[in-house]
Amino acid sequence: MNIAIVEDDNAAATVISSFVARYAAENSVELSAKRYETADAFLADTETRYAVVLFDVKMPGTSGMDAAFEFRKRDKAASVLFITSMVQLAQKGYEVDAVGYLVKPVKYYDFALKFKKALELYTLNEKRNVTITVPGGMCRISMDKLIYVEIVNHRLRYHLVDGVIEMSGVLSEAEKELSGYGMLRCNSCYLVNPVFIRAVKGNDLYIGDEVLRISRPKRQKFLEQLTEWFGGGVAKP
Repeated sequence: MNIAIVEDDNAAATVISSFVARYAAENSVELSAKRYETADAFLADTETRYAVVLFDVKMPGTSGMDAAFEFRKRDKAASVLFITSMVQLAQKGYEVDAVGYLVKPVKYYDFALKFKKALELYTLNEKRNVTITVPGGMCRISMDKLIYVEIVNHRLRYHLVDGVIEMSGVLSEAEKELSGYGMLRCNSCYLVNPVFIRAVKGNDLYIGDEVLRISRPKRQKFLEQLTEWFGGGVAKP
């Protein structure tokens, strides 16, 4: 698993790197740590996939906090930890689903505790992560955050619990990309995640905080698949 350390201070970066190596040795896991001296350098690397990213909150130029928000636009799956000398600066980090924060000077016990949690969270969600093609590159999202996908004027909209990702495309292609994750078609315009379904009343589908329409042609098959899903089975594509 790849680990990113976004830290401008050489001494602090060396300490964190040594902690990652120590944790890997003590827990018999393979970890590869890469250090970035600036947040901009980290954001420029769009090819490497990371399990955990450690951001120093306060850095020259783009701050670690701003970088985390930008990073989340393309990767909803990696675990995020913040490194800070002022706890109050890290509080905003929970808006990007940060696992927690490490207070400088970082001690190994605190690091190991929170780093373990970050790795476990990533590993737990990894099988539920899917990579979709977006303008200018790729984006990793967790199926545990995807509420539904809709098509509007040849534009796909992925509705997540923490935002919307929009791109050009067709729903049938999105359905292929998400095959095997239990997504259901309730309408020619919608592909829904049954995890977020709250109720079905007539032709209205209550999902998340919204109400979608179930089309008559797809109603019977949709209800059959939904019943199978609630019964513990796997919805058929």
